[in-house]
Amino acid sequence: MGKQNKEQKVDDYRLVIVDNHNHKQLWVFSFKKAEFWVTVISSLVAFVVVIYCLIAFTPIRKGIPGYPDSRSKQAAVQTAIKVDSLERVISRWELYSENLRRVFDGEEPLKLDSLLRSAGTGTDKSRSELSRQDSILRNNVISQEKFSVSEEKRRNLPIEGMHFFPPLKGVISQGYDKVIHPYVDITAPANSVVMSVLDGTVIFAGWNEDYGYTIQIQHQNDIVSIYKHNMKLLKTTGDKVKAGTPIALVGNTGNLSTGEHLHFELWYKGEAVDATKYINF
Repeated sequence: MGKQNKEQKVDDYRLVIVDNHNHKQLWVFSFKKAEFWVTVISSLVAFVVVIYCLIAFTPIRKGIPGYPDSRSKQAAVQTAIKVDSLERVISRWELYSENLRRVFDGEEPLKLDSLLRSAGTGTDKSRSELSRQDSILRNNVISQEKFSVSEEKRRNLPIEGMHFFPPLKGVISQGYDKVIHPYVDITAPANSVVMSVLDGTVIFAGWNEDYGYTIQIQHQNDIVSIYKHNMKLLKTTGDKVKAGTPIALVGNTGNLSTGEHLHFELWYKGEAVDATKYINF
């Protein structure tokens, strides 16, 4: 005998709206359980699609925090252009620093013009071949000189007629005074490159308790240039140097130094002279 109170499965539902005063049915909606869930899920999907279309295809998306507008896009393009320019500048500085390191270490610097020519023609010339061509060019220039500016035909000019290479680009912190201060002090950042003012020979390169690392160069026409308070010397006694050759790095060495600067002296025929009259610092 089956159970009389067996629970029956309910699948049909009815939603009714009734007037609270007279209990009259105002609206009746019949549905099944499966239809209800299909309707709910379809409504949610339709709602998500509508919201997505509104955000993706209408100006409403600009109101979302963090969404890039036209100004931010333009700024991003400009930033990308600046980054590209900075990368090029950094590449040039890396080449410059590599050449500077080679000079400091006594190595042969990179010949950028030769590298460019090799890259343009697709040929790879050996270093000996490039050196041979450079020597031929130098000999041709010397043989065709009309103004006798080479080492072999140098004229003895007075100091007023000579061209000096600036030893350092900086600010003169203390000028020349024949009695109290017969030299000039030039301030510049530490490790700035100090260069020889003329061709010559290093007659002293060493340490002094008062003036720190000092280098003295003998030039033609009884001219001597002296560079003091350096952080590091790049040449030794007896080295031959050319005008503009790096010889030291700016520092703050010695007991008489109070900051990073170059103490520069220029002597002519045994007498200290005002370097600012002949050199544009």
